[in-house]
Amino acid sequence: MSIRHGLLALLERGPRYGYQLRAEFEDSTGSTWPLNIGQVYTTLNRLERDGLVRALPENDGGQRPYEITGEGRAELALWFATPIARADRPRDELAIKLALAITTPGIDVQAVVQSQRSATMRALQEYTRLKRTDAELPWRLVLEAMIFQSEAELRWLDHCETALVRYEKPVAAPLPSHDDTPREARR
Repeated sequence: MSIRHGLLALLERGPRYGYQLRAEFEDSTGSTWPLNIGQVYTTLNRLERDGLVRALPENDGGQRPYEITGEGRAELALWFATPIARADRPRDELAIKLALAITTPGIDVQAVVQSQRSATMRALQEYTRLKRTDAELPWRLVLEAMIFQSEAELRWLDHCETALVRYEKPVAAPLPSHDDTPREARR
């Protein structure tokens, strides 16, 4: 989810100023994606520059609310209507880490897998504990997504361990000789 589209969705509810947007964004995502207030205002400035929101006059408290424009509504509708493609998601740091661990001399890949498994299990237990509380549907859906992702990660780590047992490291090719004399001439 982009901050840009998240803020547009919140502004669809009505005009808001930066601190309101930050608080509502964090409430909507169960604080799983904390926002820096600077991110909020930087994004609002870009949205205003792009014609997707407009700044309203400051209120009595000195806060400047923003409202979504027609162009912003169209952008938001397009975002909601467009599926998230797998290529749009961030790189999987864990997959990259394990791929590099396998090929890096001196790294105990099993220990890397076990360390991740322990961390993922702790996270899954915490998410499950939090699920037992009565929660609003938006937070519950975010929490359930984190539970399913943790469960999938644990299954993938099981797969990695099985693959590691069967994996044979390739034997390194001998380094080329620095002697420039052709092999036939050395005989």
